[in-house]
Amino acid sequence: MLSIYLAGFDVFRKDALAHGQRLRQLCADHGFTGLYPLDKTAPEGLSGPETARWIYEANIALLRRADMVMANLDDFRGPGEPDSGTVFEVGYAVALGKPVWGYASESSTLRERVTASVDADGDAIDARGYVVEDFGLSKNLMIACSVTLVHGTAEDCVKAMAAQRDGGVRA
Repeated sequence: MLSIYLAGFDVFRKDALAHGQRLRQLCADHGFTGLYPLDKTAPEGLSGPETARWIYEANIALLRRADMVMANLDDFRGPGEPDSGTVFEVGYAVALGKPVWGYASESSTLRERVTASVDADGDAIDARGYVVEDFGLSKNLMIACSVTLVHGTAEDCVKAMAAQRDGGVRA
């Protein structure tokens, strides 16, 4: 059975463990094994930095073990921007040659979601003075071009992954 590393900012939910169990069950319902990073399982008595290092190493080990990755790429702490830790995990998995799937509920373009004004050259400029990329993509090009992106929910993404695995036949 193929294993899926379940990347995303879901680990910051108050119900992260229960949510992770739901994601793992969703994977199992479609013939996959879900690998969910369990931040709350770090050994007792570690300092903050030691706990962070333990979580990092545990997540890297899970990423290496996984056959593929499914990442929650919804906006996290700003429009158009997924969680930076999730983006790192996506890049790491891509570098390892693993298939990466992502899901996001918002399908509008990055340019449509980021507040920007238009300067004299016709460029969209954000509040800090940076050009907002406008390739017609819903995510930064480095994410959009490296993952198979499903606009929808985790369930929609797992169903699409299963359909591809099964040669296009939807379960």
